[in-house]
Amino acid sequence: MNIHEYQAKQLLKECGVAVPNGKPAFTPQEAQEVANELTTDVVVVKSQIHAGGRGAGRFKDDNSDKGGVRVIFDKSTVLSEAESMLGKILVTKQTGADGKQVNRLYVEEGSEIATEIYLSVLLDRAVGKVMFMCSQEGGMDIEDVAEKTPEKIIRRHIEISGITDSDTKYIADGLGIPEALTSQAQEFLSKLYDAYIKLDAEMIEINPLVITKQDKIIALDAKMSFDNNALYRHKDVAELKDETEEDPMELEATNWELNYVKLDGQIGCMVNGAGLAMATMDIIKLKGSEPANFLDVGGTATAERVAAAFKIILSDSNVKGILVNIFGGIVRCDVIANGIIDAAKQVNLSVPLVVRLEGTNVELGKEILANSDIDLTPADNLEDAAEKIVALVKGK
Repeated sequence: MNIHEYQAKQLLKECGVAVPNGKPAFTPQEAQEVANELTTDVVVVKSQIHAGGRGAGRFKDDNSDKGGVRVIFDKSTVLSEAESMLGKILVTKQTGADGKQVNRLYVEEGSEIATEIYLSVLLDRAVGKVMFMCSQEGGMDIEDVAEKTPEKIIRRHIEISGITDSDTKYIADGLGIPEALTSQAQEFLSKLYDAYIKLDAEMIEINPLVITKQDKIIALDAKMSFDNNALYRHKDVAELKDETEEDPMELEATNWELNYVKLDGQIGCMVNGAGLAMATMDIIKLKGSEPANFLDVGGTATAERVAAAFKIILSDSNVKGILVNIFGGIVRCDVIANGIIDAAKQVNLSVPLVVRLEGTNVELGKEILANSDIDLTPADNLEDAAEKIVALVKGK
């Protein structure tokens, strides 16, 4: 789960991590009020969307060169700036051409920046340890730094026992932090690590972390994502979810406890088990087409969830055919078969459907499908299923 910058900064502040003062605003009037409350002459108005590159982004139908992050030197103009941002579509390199609508702003005090640093905390799955990834090239995409100047990236793995002074000293020295600020940097790093562990975060990215001209180290930006499997321990974090930022199909899938990710292909996939789903997508590509989604109905799928999965797949206008690939272990093939029939009737199925069933009650499942009046094509195995759905979609 992702959250907005202002939410991330509030969580970090509660954990003792230094951030600039600021508040969210949902109307232009609120933005002006927040700006008036801040004690600095300069304020920054930031669009809040779940995408990077906001400052370099541009609003649709706006011929100005103003981006989604604006430094305001005259606080009396915040109202008009906010009016030109709220409710508008912001397009960045991470949103795609469709962009995202800005429904909220973050207004914070301006900072006099002396140095910009990239800093993130994440899990390195290759070694099973939390890792700090940092660079003196703050304000840039870390992907660009990795490609062009990989030697400027510093990595430090943290042992399971927790972060140490040796860890924080290594990072601070690697980033070229002045000796007079080393202890402040070490404290910042320690508190950031503690926040990562305490909140069950998947990733915390500070880009940039800045040293101000007043020698203060603060998180000028903040991006956080969380382990969905741990959100039951953090109801306050779960409540921060902004459903307007979610893909409607992925949100509906979450409500049905389905694992769904939209892709760009033409063949909708409904599979049980993540590994089998990946294999199904691979073989669709091997046979000359592209999957329209990843969808794992889980090991305990019910007929109702199968019907919901069908509706979600077909809500994608790019889908020209559906491949159902089920191995009945815990879930029974007859349950899946009944779900397929119910779903096909509910959605008035008008695209080719290929079904491959194997496992528990497979013969009963095949019999149920054969005796239905649903227009579908049975398959004997996964390769047969992929060949058939690709041929049907291509009209062969």
